[in-house]
Amino acid sequence: MTRFQSRFFAIAWRTIIASILAFGVWFSWTLARADYLFRLNTPESVRAAIRLEPDSWEYYMRLALLDDAHAEQLLETAISLDPYNAEADIELGLRLEGAGNYRAAEKLLLEAYAIDHTYLPRWSLTNFYFRRNNLPSFWTWAQSAAEMPSDNMRPLFELCWRVSPDPNEIERRIVNNNPELIRQYLDFLLAKNQLPAAAEVADRLSEVGNPRTDDPEMYSVIDRLIAAREGDAAKALWNGLIDKHWVVADPGAPNNPNFARDPLPVGFDWAVFSYPGLHSWPGPSGLETEFSGGQPENCTIAQQTIVLPPGNYELEYSYRTDEIPPETGLRWQFIAAGSETVLAESADLSSEMMNRGNFEFSIQPGASLVHLRLQYRRTLGTPRISGTLVVPSVRIHARPS
Repeated sequence: MTRFQSRFFAIAWRTIIASILAFGVWFSWTLARADYLFRLNTPESVRAAIRLEPDSWEYYMRLALLDDAHAEQLLETAISLDPYNAEADIELGLRLEGAGNYRAAEKLLLEAYAIDHTYLPRWSLTNFYFRRNNLPSFWTWAQSAAEMPSDNMRPLFELCWRVSPDPNEIERRIVNNNPELIRQYLDFLLAKNQLPAAAEVADRLSEVGNPRTDDPEMYSVIDRLIAAREGDAAKALWNGLIDKHWVVADPGAPNNPNFARDPLPVGFDWAVFSYPGLHSWPGPSGLETEFSGGQPENCTIAQQTIVLPPGNYELEYSYRTDEIPPETGLRWQFIAAGSETVLAESADLSSEMMNRGNFEFSIQPGASLVHLRLQYRRTLGTPRISGTLVVPSVRIHARPS
């Protein structure tokens, strides 16, 4: 090869490389410019982006949302550019449904599911059959959607509720053993104030859930049931948690009778209260309370909700006080749920030596839910108490009828 030929080939290669680099710069600029125009999100800017990048299906999808008059054609173009574009199938199917072309709409929605088995196509088909009042297909696709729960299943539950406001039917038709789905359905029922059904679903969650994460939800259900005076349902759920070893608790009444464990944050365990001038805590000796003399004149020291079948009972307790005079208003009480009616109460607690006390009470039919309460109410003519109270134990025993 002559010197001239060598020089010619070198210049040619440099020209080719320069052209390639120039094309790369131009191509990169084109992509960046198209992306910038796309993000402006106006009909004119997205059309300009399409002129620069005519093979980008996303641009046609976006323009379809901005240009309603040409939406169907734009969506068809997006599908032709990407035949596996389930979102475009769904969007075009919904538009055809709106135009009354139900058969074509159904075909596109089913094609979207054939392409993409995630939640969105299943949810779209559920809605389609709901609007068409095709209930067999509605429940089929609702169940399919529930098999792949999203982070927010409430819209699906609401749709099912519109078809059948029967929580048991919805559970039977679409709720599976996925803990996340059960949790969301439980939240839905609580929001609807469907408490008996929520108790059943909470019991189902206790079969497949996790005590470390689901205990707060269980306690919330129990407390909601207690507040609604659904004592039997609350107790059944509570006993189920004990049987499944979700909670360390006693099946008898009261739970934690020796105050030996830190109370659980639920109505079926002790709520121990503190106020300015009054401090209580469970300890090795039982429940210990200090009164400074500056506490409220009427205050609850500890309380637990109890469910008992109708019958006759006896409350037995042990206690010791220091510097608390007799007849100053420190007592155990049974309070009717949903009211402040005192059903029965002990004599005032005052004893420098460890002492045992007891009193009898009865539970009437239809009134099985009660609150066991340790209460201080200043007796007229006495100063507020100042001293300490220790309660090692408190128990309930059935008496012969």
